[in-house]
Amino acid sequence: MPRFAALLICSLLLSACADATVPHHTPPQDPPDYKGVPTDTTPPVMIIAPAKPEQPQ
Repeated sequence: MPRFAALLICSLLLSACADATVPHHTPPQDPPDYKGVPTDTTPPVMIIAPAKPEQPQ
C-alpha cells in the first residue's frame, strides 16, 4: 500500500509539472522551392490490389 501511495504522489507531482500550453507537434512540410524528395504525408498501402484475372473470350 505505501508503494501505491508513493507512486500516486509521484505521478501527481509529475503531471503538475506538465506544460499544457505547448502546442502539439505538426508534421514537417517541404518549402515550396524544395526540389528533393517530397515529404510523404500519406499512409502506406497495406493491401496490394490483386491482378485482374484474364477473362476467356
